[in-house]
Amino acid sequence: MNVGVPKEIKDHEYRVALTPAGVDALARAGHRVLVEAGAGAGSGIADRDYLSAGAEILPAAAGVFEQADLIVKVKEPLPEECALLREGQIIFTYLHLAPAPELTQALLEKKVAAVAYETVQTAQGALPLLIPMSEVAGRMSVQVGAQLLEKQYGGRGVLLAGVPGVPPGKVAIVGGGTVGTNAAKVAVGLGAEVTVLDTCAERLRYLDDLFGPRVKTVMSNAQHVGEAVTAADLVIGAVLVPGARAPKLVTGDMVQAMQSGSVIVDVAIDQGGCVETADHVTSHSNPTFVRHGVIHYAVVNMPGAVARTSTFALTNVTLPYVLALAGKGLAGALGEDGALARGLNVCNGRVTHPAVAEALHLPYTPAAEVLGFG
Repeated sequence: MNVGVPKEIKDHEYRVALTPAGVDALARAGHRVLVEAGAGAGSGIADRDYLSAGAEILPAAAGVFEQADLIVKVKEPLPEECALLREGQIIFTYLHLAPAPELTQALLEKKVAAVAYETVQTAQGALPLLIPMSEVAGRMSVQVGAQLLEKQYGGRGVLLAGVPGVPPGKVAIVGGGTVGTNAAKVAVGLGAEVTVLDTCAERLRYLDDLFGPRVKTVMSNAQHVGEAVTAADLVIGAVLVPGARAPKLVTGDMVQAMQSGSVIVDVAIDQGGCVETADHVTSHSNPTFVRHGVIHYAVVNMPGAVARTSTFALTNVTLPYVLALAGKGLAGALGEDGALARGLNVCNGRVTHPAVAEALHLPYTPAAEVLGFG
């Protein structure tokens, strides 16, 4: 199969979908790998590294899209990339379609098969292709929030670690999954006073065992979220419902009650955000805005800022699925792997993920029905 790796064009997106090791694995399996010139530069990977691994370097994205049967990306295709897609092509990338009706419609009209990293889900509920980027985003969220709390960025002038004689800053993390856990690790490491809220008692027990008295675990409900948020210097939105829009757990009234100069980092923004006042996405070029005196950070591709770490972490987990898609074809790979089948969001003009269909009020067709397996 011809596998294409175009250069990412989203604002300040420096990741690339495959490392040279991934190219080498595909080439050894007999596949042709087409990489756009400069695709890996932002991650410190030169074209010659891809050439040495067995790739062909093409000068522009148009050639990659034209020749590839399988397009492997990091972020969702932008309109100029959607224009290059063709019927029957497979695209494998982060999509986050629930809050993106225009992109969904474009993919439906093109009749491509779009497999989303974030909805590849095992029978046990794990999200193997989302985990590494959630780890990165969770750790970055506290790092970013700590900087935004500095006075020159408009923050309260609070040092999360505190100093002897001065109490540490307060961090409220809404959601105790992968993002929340990794945010807590960094916040605890800085010496902040940390509260994690989640609706799952079993998860809270795990976090309590993991962190002990260094983290306060609280059952998530409207009252408890409000109490934690209004007392916090930094709020991390870390809520995830796979494939669906994130629920708005942090309300505008809660934000209005926060101290002026406090900071919110809504990591859930790529699924619509879990903070009511995070009403639009931002970019690395213009990452923040202010509502009710509170700084909001709503960048949808946070891990793109630490591209080298993120690229290698991502390829580590996506490569087995890329090899399966290239080697067995779409129906064969999805028919053999239920986790990968759950990753199919649209195919042949139909929505094949129930949460995406529900979020966008579109008809749902099971992947097995569209592709004839199962």
